[in-house]
Amino acid sequence: MRILITNDDGVNALGLQILANVAKKFGSVICVAPIEEQSGKSHSIIIKEPFVIKKYEDIVPGVKTYGIGSTPGDCVRIAHYYLKEQFDLVLSGINNGYNLGEDILYSGTIGAATEGILCGKKAIAFSTKVNHFDNLDLEVGKILKMIIEEKMLELHNFWNVNICDNPKGIKYTYQGCTNFDAYYEDVSNDEVFSRGGPDLSKEKDRTGSDVCAIYNGYISISPLTADRTNYNILNKVNNKI
Repeated sequence: MRILITNDDGVNALGLQILANVAKKFGSVICVAPIEEQSGKSHSIIIKEPFVIKKYEDIVPGVKTYGIGSTPGDCVRIAHYYLKEQFDLVLSGINNGYNLGEDILYSGTIGAATEGILCGKKAIAFSTKVNHFDNLDLEVGKILKMIIEEKMLELHNFWNVNICDNPKGIKYTYQGCTNFDAYYEDVSNDEVFSRGGPDLSKEKDRTGSDVCAIYNGYISISPLTADRTNYNILNKVNNKI
């Protein structure tokens, strides 16, 4: 298996190194990641100005590494369209912080994985609790082994994995709601700073959601799609015509 590693925390992020090391056990690996942190950039790309492509010393021995002066989505595009790298699977992460609920829409980690789908590849996004990296390689290795051995990538091409600390097990989930308390703080006369935080406890009883699984101590694995069409509604309106 040929694997592309990317993320939104930057090419020097610990989560990227852990993921690349784990991925080496499952196939040949290349890393193409942002030079600087790109959290919250979703699936954005740069189209009207140039950006840097820089060869790095291998972040992990034996893993060819490039740093890109753009977004996670562009990292996958550069690997596919410019570097002409041959890969079957995009592994994005391991993000330093969960990507649950509506954060899926904002996440550069998910954006990179989504771009992999648009390039005709399969993709898995990995995220974890903030600064939770101890023994994370073991958990990621077990999950990746399970996904491959149980042929989950043949069942579906796009999975979102969130790993809590000391997990009780695994739950297969849908996108929930983080109940983020967003507000903005003035830092000068013409500048504001985004503030707030999630309240996962509000979903503790919403069985089946990714937020509920994480709050109750389970790894969350969700099947995602790049297609945002609501086919249920589309079929209903078409049947009225």
